[in-house]
Amino acid sequence: MNKTFIIVSGIALAVLQGCKGQADEQKTQDPAHNSAQAVALTENTKDDLNAVPIHITKAEFLELVMNYEKNQEEWVYEGELPCIVDFYADWCAPCRISDPILEELAADYAGRINIYKVDVDVEQELAAVFGIQSIPSFLFCPVEGNPTLSSGIAQTPEETKSLFIRQIEEILFKTALSAL
Repeated sequence: MNKTFIIVSGIALAVLQGCKGQADEQKTQDPAHNSAQAVALTENTKDDLNAVPIHITKAEFLELVMNYEKNQEEWVYEGELPCIVDFYADWCAPCRISDPILEELAADYAGRINIYKVDVDVEQELAAVFGIQSIPSFLFCPVEGNPTLSSGIAQTPEETKSLFIRQIEEILFKTALSAL
């Protein structure tokens, strides 16, 4: 039995080392490709970057959404386009369900809204300022007027997408939608 344990342990160690080696090789195998990706990203226009959700820090939030340190008494929106701020965590299953929906909506509404993502595990102060107690939570910020905070997702991805579209149209664009 002791020999079997040693053999199985050795095989497991070899497999793990092989997987690690493949991952390391993939990271370093084409540095020119990695550089080209970085250059391509910096050459994208601002509108192109808005076609995907953008991960932001507290400092970026203060600049792009609302500087609550400077404007402590009232909501003053800093953005040029309305936005959705997704307060999420990587370990959150509903957050992972909403991710591809938000990516699709970012592409559909590119140039009309921005979608920002805030990791509540990293940006705990930011989450606390907005009273985020459950995730995912979404802050819908129109250019004019006060933001609206909602939390959770619907029962299905399709219902969640419809909910987001309704909130985008009604809160961000101030359009009444009875058909959705």
